[in-house]
Amino acid sequence: MVSLETPVCDFGLPAIDFSLPGIDGKTWTLKDCAGEKGLLVMFICNHCPYVKAIRERIVRDTAELKTLGVNSVAIMSNDPSQYEEDSFENMKKVSDEFGFSFPYLMDKSQQVAKAYGAVCTPDFFGYNAKLELQYRGRLDASRKETAEGDVKRDLFDAMKQVAQTGHGPKQQIPSMGCSIKWIE
Repeated sequence: MVSLETPVCDFGLPAIDFSLPGIDGKTWTLKDCAGEKGLLVMFICNHCPYVKAIRERIVRDTAELKTLGVNSVAIMSNDPSQYEEDSFENMKKVSDEFGFSFPYLMDKSQQVAKAYGAVCTPDFFGYNAKLELQYRGRLDASRKETAEGDVKRDLFDAMKQVAQTGHGPKQQIPSMGCSIKWIE
């Protein structure tokens, strides 16, 4: 398992459209997912310890962001033949178990992850109302273990700022996680 960090935020980069199947049986596009004040695009998976450490916090933060007009979408781009835990059926189970209130989509071709430049799980892309990139950082100080309950909520605070001002913070701490499992 290779640990990687995300690159620095490329402010203003436009969100890339997609059309991906969700675990709910619907095909989702960028427009379907976008909120009035912005969109959080999350590249996650089921098997990664970095994602497992923050699943409850992802659910909490995305629910709170929705009240601010920022919608969220999760995309699973790993090759499930390498990790059965990342299969479409297991995506449904994880979503049900943790109460995901956002679309959870399968990027089987991995073209969406490549287009976005996603490198690891979790990899967060926070967009403003114009779907311009404003955040590319971590959720919080959690790594393979969940950080203390009172840590700074980097992603939530940044996306709250994006919802209010259209701009993300200049200082961002990269997300860290397992490399995306590319199809060989």
